[in-house]
Amino acid sequence: MTDTSSNQDETLLRFPCRFPIKAMGRTEAGIEAILIEIIERHAPDTSKDELRSRPSRNGNWISVTVEIEAHSKGQLDAIYRELSEHAQITCAF
Repeated sequence: MTDTSSNQDETLLRFPCRFPIKAMGRTEAGIEAILIEIIERHAPDTSKDELRSRPSRNGNWISVTVEIEAHSKGQLDAIYRELSEHAQITCAF
């Protein structure tokens, strides 16, 4: 039997590392500003120049990616938790 409780904090990532965070939502929701606001709380050294946006074919949706310097699994978990809880973010990955 495998003890999964001791493996919960394990990750394949080696920290610190560059890590892309992507969020999607409706174009009019201001996803870029939301993503930057959340990222600045958890990775304040991230430059806004790292932000890349891509609208959907019809312009109704937008995906926004920002690459951060990740320092821990806990940091990434906190970012994804906050993105997932935000009403304007449709999905984050």
